[in-house]
Amino acid sequence: MPFHYIPIASRLHDSGSLSGYLARYKVALQETGGRPAEGTVTGSAFFLILTGGTEQEVLRRYHSCQQQGQPGSLLMIAHSAHNSLPAAMEILAQVRQEGGSGRIYLLRGPDDFTTLDQIRQTALCLEANRRLSEDRLGRVGESSDWLVASSHLAEIVFARFGLRIISIAMEDLRARIAREPVPETGPEYAIWERAAGVEGITRETFTPTVRIYRALKELITVHKLSGVTLRCFDLVLQDRTTGCLALSRLADEGITAGCEGDIPSVVLLRWLWHLTRNSGWMANPADVNVLTGEVLLAHCTVPLSLTDDYHLQTHFESGLGIGIAGTLKPGPVTLLRLGGKQLDQWWGAEGQLAGYPHGGQHCRTQALIQIPSAGARNLLEAPLGNHLVLIPGHVREMFAEAFQLNLAQRPIQKGFARPGPGG
Repeated sequence: MPFHYIPIASRLHDSGSLSGYLARYKVALQETGGRPAEGTVTGSAFFLILTGGTEQEVLRRYHSCQQQGQPGSLLMIAHSAHNSLPAAMEILAQVRQEGGSGRIYLLRGPDDFTTLDQIRQTALCLEANRRLSEDRLGRVGESSDWLVASSHLAEIVFARFGLRIISIAMEDLRARIAREPVPETGPEYAIWERAAGVEGITRETFTPTVRIYRALKELITVHKLSGVTLRCFDLVLQDRTTGCLALSRLADEGITAGCEGDIPSVVLLRWLWHLTRNSGWMANPADVNVLTGEVLLAHCTVPLSLTDDYHLQTHFESGLGIGIAGTLKPGPVTLLRLGGKQLDQWWGAEGQLAGYPHGGQHCRTQALIQIPSAGARNLLEAPLGNHLVLIPGHVREMFAEAFQLNLAQRPIQKGFARPGPGG
């Protein structure tokens, strides 16, 4: 991930000897994606502390960023010579005395790949946060009535992340569905043809879900959206069909797709897309065993890219439309949840896929996840809301960093944003 750094050196140090010593460090940073930004003042650049005696200059630039409306953590790359580290420590101490935040990346040599990887991850988090701030997410219909802790106002989302929530009426979606010709063929039907099994539904049941997908795609194009969350149960109750297939296909196309108008979940799904380039699975925690750390997740839709195979069935609660019963790919996963009154808290736990139940009392796609018992206990003691998001791989540490960097760039005006109990 490309990033910029600002080299800062004291005039007292001999530039010739300093240049020779630091040449290899600059090569290492370049190979990591770093580019020098001489004289540039930016809230997302790293400072490369070349020597001691640079404290006042770094603080001057840091304060300049603050005054220009570019708050953020002070990120300093230091090395173990020329009093670089002592200067960085003095600077960070002052920043924290002022109530700010920052971090020192100590390169103990040009081949310190652990620290270089840390710098690379921070650069990735900064870029993901920037992209998130430019997103437009559509809420089609209001948040579902039962999401009493997950229906945040667009103003809160904008203040926290910079992204915009675009409200779209269900009537607009229905009008576009009505204008869609009844499809008999199309690339969407590959989902039907590739299913490992089809149970309780017909091709005629499948067709209305294709029209929903195409109508949503039209809304996404018209409103220039990068994701949507859909009040999907209105389609079940009033139209006797489902949006499960449409949301699954959108997610596989890189268009973030959430259910039930859940705002924290769709924001989190989009954030994780920028961090990992993977679609996540939004699901209900149907059962939690605090003794074993097993969490049963279930939902009636899932991105097919996360599955080894899938069956098409009816929607669980209603017996209508299309629901997807997917078998998730084995491997490490991370469970995450964003929440709090101002979206200022989070919960997260890393784990492994531990089983693929097919119980008849839960939504169609089901997965048993093994996480630490403490994390499972926190889910019950201090929940942040209904849905969780599953993402492939162990990325809890990376998300924690992205969250803290975002918080430094967009501080909460009242109170202090903190991780949830598991975060």
